[in-house]
Amino acid sequence: MMRRVTLLCLALACASSAAMAQSGRTQRGFTFAQTNCSQCHAIGRFGDSPIPEAPPFRTLHTRYPIEDLAEAFAEGITTGHPSMPQFELDPAQINDLLAYLNSIQG
Repeated sequence: MMRRVTLLCLALACASSAAMAQSGRTQRGFTFAQTNCSQCHAIGRFGDSPIPEAPPFRTLHTRYPIEDLAEAFAEGITTGHPSMPQFELDPAQINDLLAYLNSIQG
């Protein structure tokens, strides 16, 4: 019985650590989006984009599988309009931004 309780406690601790790590990634992704993207895009669960042509981040999953954006983030996002700055993110930033994007999809 004591062994089961110990295993349960370990499992809960691991799950809690994973959730906290995910939460940290999500927060860092939000901070990146807020700093670099919110001037044009709606980055939250609600609201319109400041620039109407810029899609709200919460709807990106209707255009692209979110995981497929990792390659674009690594190579540098380029678009058909000149006002979009080119970003090249490092692997940690990519994971953070993807975690945030996944957290807000409608």
